[in-house]
Amino acid sequence: MTFQLTLHLKREQFEQIERGEQKFEFRPKTPYWHKHLIDRKYKTIRLVCGYPRRGEKPREMIVRYRGWLPKIIKHPHFGEKPVRVFAIPVHDRIN
Repeated sequence: MTFQLTLHLKREQFEQIERGEQKFEFRPKTPYWHKHLIDRKYKTIRLVCGYPRRGEKPREMIVRYRGWLPKIIKHPHFGEKPVRVFAIPVHDRIN
């Protein structure tokens, strides 16, 4: 069985992906993300801009799921120290 991974993004990241400026979405290497990414057979990723209100049509895009890469990055979102992350490619847009 294949699934669709849904990722809610801040507007800044969503718009960077939309413009083609951001090629990867990073998720911390935690038990939560390990459970959601390891040994799962996703076909697509649904990228949603924020959390839309009830009844509001969400800003979203669908990209092909191409797996993930283990990386160590330093990013203000994760603090000042380098952190292990799942780097999920989000550049292969379907819609």
